[in-house]
Formats: sequence, structure tokens, C-alpha cells
Amino acid sequence: MALPLRVGPWRRPGLWLAGSLLVLALAGAGAWWWGAASANGHRQSEPTRCDLAAEPPGVRYPGMVWVPGGTLTLGDLVYPEEQPMRKVAVAGFWMDRTEVTNAEFAEFVRATGHVTVAERPVDAQRHPGLPAELQAPGAVVFTMPNAVGGRGDLTQWWRYTAGASWRHPGGPETGLAGRDAFPVVAVTLEDAQAYARWKGRSLPSEVQWEWAAREARADAPRDPSQPAKANTWQGLFPVVNSADDGFVGLAPAGCYPPNALGLYDMIGNVWELTTDLYQPNHLTPEGGPGQAPAVRPGPGRQRVIKGGSFLCAPNYCMRYRAGSRQPQDEDLGVSHLGFRTVLVAPGP
Repeated sequence: MALPLRVGPWRRPGLWLAGSLLVLALAGAGAWWWGAASANGHRQSEPTRCDLAAEPPGVRYPGMVWVPGGTLTLGDLVYPEEQPMRKVAVAGFWMDRTEVTNAEFAEFVRATGHVTVAERPVDAQRHPGLPAELQAPGAVVFTMPNAVGGRGDLTQWWRYTAGASWRHPGGPETGLAGRDAFPVVAVTLEDAQAYARWKGRSLPSEVQWEWAAREARADAPRDPSQPAKANTWQGLFPVVNSADDGFVGLAPAGCYPPNALGLYDMIGNVWELTTDLYQPNHLTPEGGPGQAPAVRPGPGRQRVIKGGSFLCAPNYCMRYRAGSRQPQDEDLGVSHLGFRTVLVAPGP
């Protein structure tokens, strides 16, 4: 059997995933003994909320933690796009201690009437020549298969699903009942930035995000092994997930221990948006620390996303690391992508 290589998120044009093609060849016509049916049974016993540690009394910005400034060695050595590593100065800032949840995003929608990109018809001018099935409002949804055959046919587990949105993260037949504490997903850069502005904040830059994930430590270790206390994939992706970490899919925010700064789920659970326009390496940085990059015209712009997700496995996506990065189309919602906000303000 050939093991899968790394793979990136969906792109609408051409129905391909950015990054290297995944290769998963199954011998003969056999099926795996563990698949979606077993996973669905496990989900019934998963918690829908996890208790966070109490915040310090008198915290200046409730729900946020202070990230002190310092000097970051940006990047890693696992994949080419993480290189070359380079030193960057980072000013202090405040960061949400969890990913933005469904409850928090719903409050924003009620207050503003915001309609997310996934709930609107696709902009045909920005994406000319799309097949009809990709023009309907929707998002890309991961569906765990019982078996996989052939090579490189990623639509066996990734599907553009009409009617999928933050309100219906698995498709129109799903909803948010009992999921207030889960990270909001199927949102785009526009949606995340609108929420951040409403809160008087912004999205983190890649430098800010990585510095926070490294616990504001210049000497933070770079360990490529799969973390034991984060929501990732245990088993052979995409057909076997033993759920040793307690969850088959998405977990509520804050179910795993926070890092030394008090930030939850910086690694795993959902990928997180940053402001940086994606470049294939660190040779051509866009903007400085804490600054949004200049927006360039043209369709198909991509932003850097960080941290990996519940779909990262050793045989598929070794991006459960602070230095990992991937591109994400800025106008496409995905069921494993969320965000958190930052605030540039004086420290405690």
C-alpha cells in the first residue's frame, strides 16, 4: 500500500486541493473494517461542552490572554513552504483563548444581520466557468468513508455541499443544536474579519499566531511528532480513526489542556485563519508583524492558515505543529476551518 502524502484545503477552480496530491492505493477491492459507521457510533458519547479554567480576577479583556512580545524564529523544517526559517520581532498583543465558537458567532449575526459567504450564491465573476453544482451557496464538508479505492480521488472524502454553512456545518440536514461551544466553521476571511471588526479587534498575522502557539518562547522546541493532548486523527486517514484523543471529529473549544499562555487548541481541532496572503515559502513575507498584508487584485487569493485540524494524521498531514502552514482560498468555507481574534493594546 502506498501511504498518503500531504494535502491542502479545497479550491473551487478545477476541483483540486492545493498542495501535493494525496495517494492512497488499496490492494484489491477490499474494504477497511473500521469506517464511518463505527465513527458515528463513537460520536454519540462525545461531550458537547468542556469546562475552561477560571480566568484571573480583574482580567483586562475577558476571554483573551496576553501574549508578551519577543523574537520569533518563524517556520519549521518539515515541509518546503515552512522554510527558510527567519527571525522576526513580535510586539505584545492579546489573543482569544479559544477559537470563536458558534454561540459567539451567532451573537454577532444577531447583532449585525451578517450573511456569510457560504450562504450567498458564488460570485461567478470571481470564479468564471464553474460547474452548476459548485455555484450554489455551500461549503466543503469532510465525510468519512467506509472504504477508499483508486488514486487521488479526494472527492471520496471531501465534498462541496450545497446548503452547508456555519449554521449547517455538515450540510443542510445538520444544525447547531447542542453545539454552541464548538468552534464556528465554514466561515471565510470576509466573515472572520467582519466578526473581528465588530469586536474591535483583528485577525492575527501569521507571525502573531505562530508566536502565540510557541508560547512566546524563542527557544520553544520543534517536535514533529503527533501531539498526545490535541484533537488530531489517530489511525490511517481517512478510513480508520480510533479516537484515542476522545473525539472522532470536531471537539468543543477548550477540551484539551491550554498551552503555557492559557491558549486552548492552538494545535489541532480546526485550522485557523490569518491575515497573511499565502506565499509558497518565507522568502517573500507579506507585511510586518501584526500588520495585514497589502491585498492584491485577482481571483483565487489565498491566505495562510495555521495549526492543523482534527484531520491531521502522521500518514496524511503532519501539520499539527506551530510552524506548519497551508494556503486557503479566502472565499471558501470548509468544515475544518475556524479562527480567533487578536487585539493590539497595552498589556496587563
